[in-house]
Amino acid sequence: MKNSLTGAQAKEVDRYTIQQIGIPSLVLMERAALAAADVACELLSSESTDIPPLSNACGTQVCWIACGSGNNGADGIAMGRILQSRGMQIVLILAGNEEHASAEYRIQKQIAQRLDIQMAVLPELPEGWPDLIVDALFGIGLTREIGGTYRSLIEWLMTKKEENARTKVLAVDIPSGIHADTGAVMGIALKAEVTVTFGYAKNGLLLYPGRGYAGLVRIADIGFAGCSLSQTKPDARYLEAEDLASLPERPADGNKGTFGKVLIISGCKGMSGAAYLSALAAYRTGAGLVKILTVDANRMILQSQIPEAIVASYDPDQIDGSPELIERQCEWADAIVLGPGLGREPYVEILVRTVLEYAYVPIILDADALNTIAAYPQLTRYLTENMILTPHIGEMSRLMNLASEKIKEDRIRTAREYSARTGAVCVLKDASTVIADKDGRVYINTSGCCAMAKGGSGDVLTGVIGALVAQGMDGIEAAAYGVYVHGLAGEKAAQEKGPRGVLAHDIADCIGG
Repeated sequence: MKNSLTGAQAKEVDRYTIQQIGIPSLVLMERAALAAADVACELLSSESTDIPPLSNACGTQVCWIACGSGNNGADGIAMGRILQSRGMQIVLILAGNEEHASAEYRIQKQIAQRLDIQMAVLPELPEGWPDLIVDALFGIGLTREIGGTYRSLIEWLMTKKEENARTKVLAVDIPSGIHADTGAVMGIALKAEVTVTFGYAKNGLLLYPGRGYAGLVRIADIGFAGCSLSQTKPDARYLEAEDLASLPERPADGNKGTFGKVLIISGCKGMSGAAYLSALAAYRTGAGLVKILTVDANRMILQSQIPEAIVASYDPDQIDGSPELIERQCEWADAIVLGPGLGREPYVEILVRTVLEYAYVPIILDADALNTIAAYPQLTRYLTENMILTPHIGEMSRLMNLASEKIKEDRIRTAREYSARTGAVCVLKDASTVIADKDGRVYINTSGCCAMAKGGSGDVLTGVIGALVAQGMDGIEAAAYGVYVHGLAGEKAAQEKGPRGVLAHDIADCIGG
Protein backbone atom coordinates (compact mmCIF):
# COMPACT_ATOMS: atom_id res chain seq x y z
CA MET A 1 0.00 0.00 0.00
CA LYS A 2 1.52 3.29 -1.10
CA ASN A 3 0.78 6.95 -0.41
CA SER A 4 -0.29 9.48 -3.00
CA LEU A 5 0.04 13.22 -2.44
CA THR A 6 -1.43 16.49 -3.61
CA GLY A 7 0.90 19.07 -5.07
CA ALA A 8 0.92 21.05 -1.80
CA GLN A 9 1.70 17.94 0.23
CA ALA A 10 4.56 17.00 -2.08
CA LYS A 11 5.96 20.52 -1.73
CA GLU A 12 5.74 20.23 2.06
CA VAL A 13 7.70 16.96 1.98
CA ASP A 14 10.32 18.72 -0.13
CA ARG A 15 10.42 21.75 2.18
CA TYR A 16 10.74 19.68 5.35
CA THR A 17 13.53 17.57 3.85
CA ILE A 18 15.52 20.66 2.88
CA GLN A 19 14.83 23.01 5.79
CA GLN A 20 14.32 20.70 8.77
CA ILE A 21 16.39 17.63 7.93
CA GLY A 22 19.03 19.65 6.11
CA ILE A 23 19.48 17.80 2.82
CA PRO A 24 20.38 20.52 0.31
CA SER A 25 17.94 21.16 -2.52
CA LEU A 26 20.66 20.63 -5.12
CA VAL A 27 21.42 17.19 -3.70
CA LEU A 28 17.78 16.17 -4.13
CA MET A 29 17.82 17.71 -7.60
CA GLU A 30 20.90 15.75 -8.66
CA ARG A 31 19.28 12.52 -7.51
CA ALA A 32 16.08 13.39 -9.36
CA ALA A 33 17.98 14.24 -12.53
CA LEU A 34 20.01 11.03 -12.33
CA ALA A 35 16.85 8.94 -11.86
CA ALA A 36 15.15 10.67 -14.79
CA ALA A 37 18.23 10.20 -16.98
CA ASP A 38 18.30 6.48 -16.17
CA VAL A 39 14.65 6.12 -17.20
CA ALA A 40 15.32 8.09 -20.39
CA CYS A 41 18.07 5.65 -21.31
CA GLU A 42 15.76 2.70 -20.61
CA LEU A 43 13.10 4.29 -22.79
CA LEU A 44 15.50 4.81 -25.65
CA SER A 45 17.01 1.33 -25.41
CA SER A 46 13.66 -0.42 -24.80
CA GLU A 47 15.07 -2.03 -21.65
CA SER A 48 12.33 -2.42 -19.01
CA THR A 49 9.63 -1.16 -21.41
CA ASP A 50 7.75 -2.40 -24.45
CA ILE A 51 8.78 0.66 -26.45
CA PRO A 52 11.12 -0.13 -29.37
CA PRO A 53 14.61 1.42 -29.40
CA LEU A 54 15.08 4.67 -31.29
CA SER A 55 17.92 6.10 -33.34
CA ASN A 56 18.48 8.88 -35.83
CA ALA A 57 20.04 8.22 -39.21
CA CYS A 58 23.36 9.59 -37.95
CA GLY A 59 23.38 7.08 -35.12
CA THR A 60 23.36 9.73 -32.37
CA GLN A 61 20.30 9.95 -30.20
CA VAL A 62 18.91 13.45 -29.96
CA CYS A 63 17.07 14.70 -26.91
CA TRP A 64 15.20 18.00 -26.61
CA ILE A 65 14.49 19.08 -23.05
CA ALA A 66 11.82 21.76 -22.66
CA CYS A 67 12.57 23.65 -19.43
CA GLY A 68 10.57 26.15 -17.45
CA SER A 69 12.31 28.57 -15.12
CA GLY A 70 11.39 26.81 -11.88
CA ASN A 71 12.84 23.76 -10.21
CA ASN A 72 11.15 21.44 -12.68
CA GLY A 73 13.13 23.17 -15.43
CA ALA A 74 16.25 22.96 -13.28
CA ASP A 75 15.70 19.19 -13.02
CA GLY A 76 15.52 19.11 -16.82
CA ILE A 77 18.78 21.03 -17.24
CA ALA A 78 20.59 18.76 -14.79
CA MET A 79 19.17 15.74 -16.59
CA GLY A 80 20.46 17.11 -19.89
CA ARG A 81 23.96 17.42 -18.46
CA ILE A 82 23.91 13.78 -17.34
CA LEU A 83 22.56 12.55 -20.68
CA GLN A 84 25.19 14.54 -22.60
CA SER A 85 27.90 12.88 -20.53
CA ARG A 86 26.49 9.56 -21.74
CA GLY A 87 26.91 10.54 -25.37
CA MET A 88 23.49 11.91 -26.22
CA GLN A 89 23.03 15.07 -28.29
CA ILE A 90 21.15 17.52 -26.06
CA VAL A 91 19.23 20.69 -26.83
CA LEU A 92 17.81 22.62 -23.89
CA ILE A 93 14.74 24.61 -24.92
CA LEU A 94 14.54 27.39 -22.34
CA ALA A 95 11.01 28.72 -22.12
CA GLY A 96 10.80 30.41 -18.73
CA ASN A 97 11.07 34.01 -17.62
CA GLU A 98 14.68 34.41 -16.52
CA GLU A 99 13.72 37.28 -14.18
CA HIS A 100 11.56 34.90 -12.14
CA ALA A 101 13.89 31.91 -12.28
CA SER A 102 14.55 29.89 -9.14
CA ALA A 103 18.00 29.89 -7.57
CA GLU A 104 18.46 26.23 -8.48
CA TYR A 105 17.57 26.96 -12.10
CA ARG A 106 20.21 29.68 -12.30
CA ILE A 107 22.86 27.37 -10.87
CA GLN A 108 21.99 24.50 -13.21
CA LYS A 109 21.97 26.82 -16.22
CA GLN A 110 25.41 28.19 -15.35
CA ILE A 111 26.78 24.65 -15.11
CA ALA A 112 25.23 23.75 -18.47
CA GLN A 113 26.75 26.86 -20.07
CA ARG A 114 30.21 25.94 -18.80
CA LEU A 115 29.80 22.51 -20.37
CA ASP A 116 28.71 24.04 -23.70
CA ILE A 117 25.35 22.27 -23.74
CA GLN A 118 23.33 23.56 -26.68
CA MET A 119 20.54 25.92 -25.68
CA ALA A 120 17.63 27.35 -27.65
CA VAL A 121 15.96 30.30 -25.96
CA LEU A 122 12.43 31.04 -27.14
CA PRO A 123 11.41 32.19 -29.67
CA GLU A 124 14.40 30.30 -31.11
CA LEU A 125 13.58 26.63 -31.75
CA PRO A 126 15.75 23.70 -32.83
CA GLU A 127 15.43 22.14 -36.24
CA GLY A 128 14.85 18.51 -37.16
CA TRP A 129 13.20 15.87 -35.02
CA PRO A 130 14.37 14.40 -31.72
CA ASP A 131 14.39 10.80 -30.58
CA LEU A 132 13.20 11.96 -27.17
CA ILE A 133 11.35 15.00 -25.87
CA VAL A 134 11.69 15.63 -22.13
CA ASP A 135 8.88 17.70 -20.64
CA ALA A 136 10.27 19.74 -17.74
CA LEU A 137 8.17 22.87 -18.21
CA PHE A 138 5.89 22.78 -15.19
CA GLY A 139 5.96 20.69 -12.06
CA ILE A 140 3.33 19.93 -9.45
CA GLY A 141 2.52 23.55 -8.61
CA LEU A 142 0.48 24.40 -11.71
CA THR A 143 -2.92 25.85 -10.74
CA ARG A 144 -4.06 27.79 -13.81
CA GLU A 145 -4.55 27.08 -17.48
CA ILE A 146 -1.52 27.19 -19.73
CA GLY A 147 -1.54 29.95 -22.31
CA GLY A 148 0.69 32.25 -24.27
CA THR A 149 4.23 31.18 -25.09
CA TYR A 150 4.05 27.98 -23.07
CA ARG A 151 0.93 26.83 -24.90
CA SER A 152 2.53 27.60 -28.26
CA LEU A 153 5.61 25.59 -27.28
CA ILE A 154 3.56 22.58 -26.20
CA GLU A 155 1.55 22.72 -29.43
CA TRP A 156 4.80 22.82 -31.41
CA LEU A 157 6.19 19.84 -29.49
CA MET A 158 2.96 17.95 -30.19
CA THR A 159 3.40 18.69 -33.88
CA LYS A 160 6.97 17.41 -33.81
CA LYS A 161 5.85 14.19 -32.16
CA GLU A 162 3.05 13.74 -34.72
CA GLU A 163 5.47 14.31 -37.60
CA ASN A 164 7.81 11.60 -36.35
CA ALA A 165 5.98 8.64 -34.85
CA ARG A 166 9.23 7.32 -33.36
CA THR A 167 9.69 10.36 -31.13
CA LYS A 168 8.91 9.58 -27.50
CA VAL A 169 8.05 11.85 -24.59
CA LEU A 170 9.25 11.59 -21.00
CA ALA A 171 7.65 13.85 -18.37
CA VAL A 172 9.56 15.03 -15.31
CA ASP A 173 7.48 14.66 -12.12
CA ILE A 174 4.14 15.22 -13.92
CA PRO A 175 3.15 15.99 -17.52
CA SER A 176 3.01 19.76 -17.96
CA GLY A 177 -0.59 20.92 -17.96
CA ILE A 178 -1.89 18.20 -15.62
CA HIS A 179 -3.23 19.33 -12.25
CA ALA A 180 -1.34 17.44 -9.54
CA ASP A 181 -4.40 17.10 -7.29
CA THR A 182 -7.24 16.23 -9.68
CA GLY A 183 -5.66 15.02 -12.93
CA ALA A 184 -7.47 17.77 -14.85
CA VAL A 185 -5.97 19.13 -18.07
CA MET A 186 -5.21 22.80 -17.51
CA GLY A 187 -5.94 23.96 -21.04
CA ILE A 188 -3.36 21.80 -22.79
CA ALA A 189 -0.98 18.99 -21.87
CA LEU A 190 1.70 16.93 -23.58
CA LYS A 191 1.13 13.17 -23.47
CA ALA A 192 4.09 11.12 -22.26
CA GLU A 193 5.07 7.51 -22.76
CA VAL A 194 6.73 7.58 -19.34
CA THR A 195 6.54 9.91 -16.35
CA VAL A 196 9.26 9.93 -13.70
CA THR A 197 7.86 11.27 -10.45
CA PHE A 198 9.84 11.77 -7.28
CA GLY A 199 9.36 10.25 -3.85
CA TYR A 200 5.65 9.51 -3.99
CA ALA A 201 2.84 9.25 -6.52
CA LYS A 202 0.73 12.34 -7.12
CA ASN A 203 -3.05 12.13 -7.26
CA GLY A 204 -3.11 13.66 -10.73
CA LEU A 205 -1.04 10.74 -12.05
CA LEU A 206 -3.62 8.23 -10.77
CA LEU A 207 -6.82 10.05 -11.75
CA TYR A 208 -8.06 10.45 -15.31
CA PRO A 209 -7.51 12.30 -17.54
CA GLY A 210 -4.04 12.86 -16.03
CA ARG A 211 -3.44 9.14 -15.78
CA GLY A 212 -3.93 8.85 -19.52
CA TYR A 213 -1.36 11.59 -20.16
CA ALA A 214 1.26 10.17 -17.79
CA GLY A 215 1.82 6.85 -19.53
CA LEU A 216 3.93 4.44 -17.51
CA VAL A 217 4.64 6.05 -14.12
CA ARG A 218 8.01 5.41 -12.49
CA ILE A 219 8.42 6.55 -8.87
CA ALA A 220 12.04 7.45 -8.13
CA ASP A 221 13.53 7.42 -4.63
CA ILE A 222 15.53 10.62 -4.32
CA GLY A 223 16.22 10.51 -0.59
CA PHE A 224 13.08 11.73 1.19
CA ALA A 225 13.19 10.47 4.77
CA GLY A 226 10.11 8.76 6.18
CA CYS A 227 9.70 11.45 8.83
CA SER A 228 9.22 14.05 6.09
CA LEU A 229 6.00 12.30 5.09
CA SER A 230 4.78 12.25 8.68
CA GLN A 231 4.74 16.05 8.66
CA THR A 232 1.89 16.08 6.17
CA LYS A 233 -1.15 13.83 6.16
CA PRO A 234 -0.97 11.90 2.87
CA ASP A 235 -4.02 12.69 0.79
CA ALA A 236 -4.70 9.18 -0.49
CA ARG A 237 -3.42 5.65 -0.77
CA TYR A 238 -3.43 3.02 -3.47
CA LEU A 239 -3.01 -0.74 -3.50
CA GLU A 240 -0.42 -2.83 -5.26
CA ALA A 241 -0.19 -6.56 -6.02
CA GLU A 242 1.70 -7.38 -2.84
CA ASP A 243 -1.22 -6.00 -0.80
CA LEU A 244 -3.34 -8.96 -1.86
CA ALA A 245 -1.61 -10.87 0.92
CA SER A 246 -3.80 -8.90 3.34
CA LEU A 247 -7.04 -10.38 2.00
CA PRO A 248 -8.91 -12.53 4.55
CA GLU A 249 -7.16 -15.81 5.27
CA ARG A 250 -8.85 -19.14 4.60
CA PRO A 251 -8.08 -21.48 7.51
CA ALA A 252 -7.55 -25.08 6.49
CA ASP A 253 -10.20 -26.20 8.96
CA GLY A 254 -12.76 -23.58 7.91
CA ASN A 255 -16.27 -24.37 6.72
CA LYS A 256 -18.90 -22.53 4.75
CA GLY A 257 -20.03 -20.71 7.85
CA THR A 258 -16.48 -19.55 8.53
CA PHE A 259 -16.34 -17.56 5.32
CA GLY A 260 -19.46 -15.51 5.72
CA LYS A 261 -23.01 -15.32 4.42
CA VAL A 262 -23.97 -12.77 1.77
CA LEU A 263 -27.58 -11.83 1.08
CA ILE A 264 -28.10 -10.32 -2.37
CA ILE A 265 -31.39 -8.44 -2.71
CA SER A 266 -31.52 -7.98 -6.42
CA GLY A 267 -33.39 -8.46 -9.66
CA CYS A 268 -36.82 -7.33 -10.76
CA LYS A 269 -38.76 -9.33 -13.33
CA GLY A 270 -36.56 -9.71 -16.41
CA MET A 271 -33.39 -8.63 -14.54
CA SER A 272 -32.23 -11.90 -13.03
CA GLY A 273 -28.80 -11.38 -14.60
CA ALA A 274 -27.84 -8.70 -12.06
CA ALA A 275 -28.56 -11.07 -9.17
CA TYR A 276 -26.69 -13.89 -10.88
CA LEU A 277 -23.57 -11.78 -11.49
CA SER A 278 -23.44 -10.44 -7.93
CA ALA A 279 -23.92 -13.93 -6.50
CA LEU A 280 -21.32 -15.46 -8.78
CA ALA A 281 -18.80 -12.75 -7.85
CA ALA A 282 -19.48 -13.21 -4.14
CA TYR A 283 -18.79 -16.92 -4.40
CA ARG A 284 -15.68 -16.36 -6.54
CA THR A 285 -14.39 -13.94 -3.89
CA GLY A 286 -14.65 -16.58 -1.19
CA ALA A 287 -18.03 -16.18 0.50
CA GLY A 288 -19.16 -19.40 2.16
CA LEU A 289 -22.89 -19.00 1.49
CA VAL A 290 -24.78 -16.72 -0.87
CA LYS A 291 -28.52 -16.22 -0.79
CA ILE A 292 -30.46 -14.29 -3.43
CA LEU A 293 -33.70 -12.55 -2.46
CA THR A 294 -35.57 -11.71 -5.64
CA VAL A 295 -39.05 -11.55 -7.16
CA ASP A 296 -40.96 -14.80 -7.63
CA ALA A 297 -40.56 -14.60 -11.41
CA ASN A 298 -36.77 -14.99 -11.14
CA ARG A 299 -36.66 -18.00 -8.81
CA MET A 300 -36.45 -20.82 -11.35
CA ILE A 301 -34.12 -18.89 -13.64
CA LEU A 302 -31.63 -18.23 -10.86
CA GLN A 303 -31.80 -21.74 -9.51
CA SER A 304 -30.74 -22.90 -12.96
CA GLN A 305 -28.13 -20.18 -13.48
CA ILE A 306 -26.34 -20.57 -10.17
CA PRO A 307 -27.40 -23.73 -8.30
CA GLU A 308 -24.81 -23.06 -5.59
CA ALA A 309 -26.86 -20.11 -4.34
CA ILE A 310 -29.87 -20.25 -2.04
CA VAL A 311 -32.84 -18.52 -3.65
CA ALA A 312 -35.64 -16.88 -1.69
CA SER A 313 -38.38 -14.91 -3.37
CA TYR A 314 -41.24 -12.53 -2.75
CA ASP A 315 -44.33 -11.25 -4.49
CA PRO A 316 -43.68 -7.57 -5.26
CA ASP A 317 -47.39 -6.84 -4.92
CA GLN A 318 -47.27 -8.05 -1.31
CA ILE A 319 -44.00 -6.47 -0.23
CA ASP A 320 -45.68 -3.68 1.73
CA GLY A 321 -47.48 -6.15 3.96
CA SER A 322 -44.63 -8.54 4.72
CA PRO A 323 -41.74 -6.78 6.46
CA GLU A 324 -41.21 -9.96 8.48
CA LEU A 325 -39.91 -11.73 5.36
CA ILE A 326 -37.34 -8.99 4.74
CA GLU A 327 -36.36 -8.85 8.42
CA ARG A 328 -35.89 -12.63 8.58
CA GLN A 329 -33.68 -12.66 5.50
CA CYS A 330 -31.58 -9.75 6.80
CA GLU A 331 -31.03 -11.55 10.12
CA TRP A 332 -29.52 -14.50 8.22
CA ALA A 333 -26.77 -12.47 6.59
CA ASP A 334 -23.31 -11.25 7.57
CA ALA A 335 -23.42 -8.73 4.72
CA ILE A 336 -26.16 -7.51 2.38
CA VAL A 337 -25.93 -6.39 -1.22
CA LEU A 338 -28.93 -4.21 -2.08
CA GLY A 339 -29.84 -2.78 -5.45
CA PRO A 340 -28.55 -4.50 -8.60
CA GLY A 341 -31.38 -4.82 -11.10
CA LEU A 342 -34.15 -3.95 -8.60
CA GLY A 343 -35.88 -1.66 -11.08
CA ARG A 344 -37.84 1.47 -10.24
CA GLU A 345 -41.35 0.24 -9.58
CA PRO A 346 -43.13 1.81 -6.57
CA TYR A 347 -42.59 -1.27 -4.40
CA VAL A 348 -38.80 -0.83 -4.64
CA GLU A 349 -38.92 2.21 -2.35
CA ILE A 350 -40.74 0.12 0.26
CA LEU A 351 -38.23 -2.71 -0.13
CA VAL A 352 -35.21 -0.41 0.19
CA ARG A 353 -36.66 1.40 3.18
CA THR A 354 -37.53 -1.86 4.91
CA VAL A 355 -34.01 -3.23 4.48
CA LEU A 356 -32.44 -0.01 5.74
CA GLU A 357 -34.76 -0.09 8.76
CA TYR A 358 -34.34 -3.72 9.74
CA ALA A 359 -30.79 -4.68 8.75
CA TYR A 360 -28.08 -4.57 11.40
CA VAL A 361 -25.24 -5.92 9.29
CA PRO A 362 -23.18 -4.01 6.71
CA ILE A 363 -25.06 -3.12 3.52
CA ILE A 364 -23.55 -2.49 0.08
CA LEU A 365 -25.92 -0.26 -1.90
CA ASP A 366 -25.71 -0.10 -5.67
CA ALA A 367 -27.66 0.73 -8.81
CA ASP A 368 -31.42 0.98 -8.19
CA ALA A 369 -31.01 1.21 -4.42
CA LEU A 370 -29.03 4.40 -5.07
CA ASN A 371 -31.56 5.63 -7.62
CA THR A 372 -34.29 5.04 -5.04
CA ILE A 373 -32.44 7.07 -2.42
CA ALA A 374 -31.95 9.85 -4.97
CA ALA A 375 -35.68 9.80 -5.78
CA TYR A 376 -36.69 9.67 -2.09
CA PRO A 377 -34.09 11.85 -0.31
CA GLN A 378 -35.69 11.17 3.08
CA LEU A 379 -34.10 7.72 2.90
CA THR A 380 -30.66 9.26 3.43
CA ARG A 381 -31.46 9.45 7.15
CA TYR A 382 -30.95 5.68 7.27
CA LEU A 383 -27.41 5.86 5.87
CA THR A 384 -24.70 5.07 8.42
CA GLU A 385 -21.02 4.18 8.64
CA ASN A 386 -22.11 0.53 8.41
CA MET A 387 -22.95 1.01 4.74
CA ILE A 388 -21.00 1.18 1.47
CA LEU A 389 -22.43 3.09 -1.49
CA THR A 390 -21.12 2.37 -4.99
CA PRO A 391 -22.40 5.09 -7.35
CA HIS A 392 -21.03 5.79 -10.79
CA ILE A 393 -20.76 9.43 -11.86
CA GLY A 394 -24.36 9.62 -13.08
CA GLU A 395 -25.75 8.09 -9.89
CA MET A 396 -23.63 10.39 -7.76
CA SER A 397 -24.97 13.32 -9.76
CA ARG A 398 -28.50 12.30 -8.81
CA LEU A 399 -27.62 11.63 -5.17
CA MET A 400 -25.96 15.02 -4.70
CA ASN A 401 -28.02 16.99 -7.20
CA LEU A 402 -24.73 18.06 -8.71
CA ALA A 403 -23.74 18.20 -12.37
CA SER A 404 -21.54 15.35 -13.56
CA GLU A 405 -19.00 17.86 -14.84
CA LYS A 406 -18.59 19.31 -11.34
CA ILE A 407 -18.09 15.85 -9.88
CA LYS A 408 -15.41 15.05 -12.43
CA GLU A 409 -13.55 18.26 -11.59
CA ASP A 410 -12.56 16.80 -8.23
CA ARG A 411 -13.63 13.21 -7.58
CA ILE A 412 -11.78 13.00 -4.27
CA ARG A 413 -13.49 16.05 -2.86
CA THR A 414 -16.91 14.81 -4.01
CA ALA A 415 -16.49 11.34 -2.48
CA ARG A 416 -15.22 12.83 0.77
CA GLU A 417 -18.06 15.31 1.00
CA TYR A 418 -20.74 12.70 0.45
CA SER A 419 -19.17 10.28 2.91
CA ALA A 420 -18.85 13.02 5.54
CA ARG A 421 -22.50 13.98 4.95
CA THR A 422 -23.91 10.46 5.26
CA GLY A 423 -21.32 8.55 7.29
CA ALA A 424 -21.25 5.80 4.66
CA VAL A 425 -18.21 4.67 2.70
CA CYS A 426 -18.45 6.11 -0.81
CA VAL A 427 -17.11 4.20 -3.82
CA LEU A 428 -17.24 6.72 -6.65
CA LYS A 429 -16.89 4.50 -9.70
CA ASP A 430 -15.05 5.74 -12.76
CA ALA A 431 -12.07 4.75 -14.87
CA SER A 432 -10.04 5.69 -11.76
CA THR A 433 -12.40 4.85 -8.89
CA VAL A 434 -12.12 6.83 -5.65
CA ILE A 435 -13.07 5.34 -2.29
CA ALA A 436 -13.62 7.58 0.76
CA ASP A 437 -14.94 7.27 4.30
CA LYS A 438 -16.33 9.72 6.84
CA ASP A 439 -12.91 10.20 8.43
CA GLY A 440 -11.48 11.50 5.17
CA ARG A 441 -9.46 8.40 4.31
CA VAL A 442 -9.17 7.93 0.55
CA TYR A 443 -8.02 5.20 -1.79
CA ILE A 444 -7.49 5.70 -5.52
CA ASN A 445 -7.82 2.53 -7.54
CA THR A 446 -5.13 1.78 -10.11
CA SER A 447 -6.38 -1.52 -11.56
CA GLY A 448 -8.85 -2.21 -14.36
CA CYS A 449 -9.17 -1.37 -18.04
CA CYS A 450 -11.65 -0.16 -20.65
CA ALA A 451 -12.68 -3.75 -21.45
CA MET A 452 -14.71 -3.64 -18.23
CA ALA A 453 -17.04 -0.93 -19.53
CA LYS A 454 -19.89 -3.37 -20.06
CA GLY A 455 -23.30 -3.91 -18.53
CA GLY A 456 -23.11 -6.04 -15.39
CA SER A 457 -19.59 -5.08 -14.37
CA GLY A 458 -20.92 -3.07 -11.44
CA ASP A 459 -23.05 -6.01 -10.30
CA VAL A 460 -19.88 -8.09 -10.12
CA LEU A 461 -18.19 -5.40 -8.02
CA THR A 462 -20.97 -5.36 -5.43
CA GLY A 463 -20.66 -9.13 -5.03
CA VAL A 464 -16.91 -8.85 -4.53
CA ILE A 465 -17.25 -6.16 -1.86
CA GLY A 466 -20.10 -8.02 -0.17
CA ALA A 467 -18.01 -11.17 0.09
CA LEU A 468 -15.05 -9.32 1.60
CA VAL A 469 -17.29 -7.64 4.17
CA ALA A 470 -18.87 -11.00 5.05
CA GLN A 471 -15.37 -12.41 5.60
CA GLY A 472 -14.65 -9.73 8.17
CA MET A 473 -13.00 -6.84 6.36
CA ASP A 474 -13.79 -3.35 7.57
CA GLY A 475 -15.86 -1.06 5.31
CA ILE A 476 -13.33 1.11 3.52
CA GLU A 477 -10.78 -1.69 3.25
CA ALA A 478 -13.36 -4.09 1.83
CA ALA A 479 -14.37 -1.42 -0.67
CA ALA A 480 -10.79 -0.55 -1.66
CA TYR A 481 -9.66 -4.16 -1.94
CA GLY A 482 -12.89 -5.09 -3.71
CA VAL A 483 -12.41 -2.45 -6.36
CA TYR A 484 -8.77 -3.43 -6.80
CA VAL A 485 -9.50 -7.17 -7.10
CA HIS A 486 -12.36 -6.42 -9.50
CA GLY A 487 -10.00 -4.38 -11.68
CA LEU A 488 -7.34 -7.09 -11.70
CA ALA A 489 -9.96 -9.62 -12.75
CA GLY A 490 -11.00 -7.29 -15.57
CA GLU A 491 -7.42 -6.99 -16.76
CA LYS A 492 -7.04 -10.76 -16.79
CA ALA A 493 -10.33 -11.19 -18.65
CA ALA A 494 -9.17 -8.65 -21.24
CA GLN A 495 -5.97 -10.66 -21.77
CA GLU A 496 -8.05 -13.77 -22.40
CA LYS A 497 -10.94 -12.26 -24.39
CA GLY A 498 -9.47 -9.09 -25.86
CA PRO A 499 -10.43 -5.50 -25.04
CA ARG A 500 -13.81 -5.74 -26.79
CA GLY A 501 -14.85 -9.29 -25.95
CA VAL A 502 -15.09 -9.20 -22.16
CA LEU A 503 -18.47 -9.86 -20.56
CA ALA A 504 -19.31 -9.29 -16.91
CA HIS A 505 -19.34 -12.98 -16.08
CA ASP A 506 -15.82 -13.24 -17.56
CA ILE A 507 -14.69 -10.72 -14.94
CA ALA A 508 -16.31 -12.76 -12.18
CA ASP A 509 -14.72 -15.95 -13.47
CA CYS A 510 -11.27 -14.34 -13.37
CA ILE A 511 -11.50 -13.30 -9.72
CA GLY A 512 -8.74 -14.92 -7.71
CA GLY A 513 -7.17 -16.48 -10.77
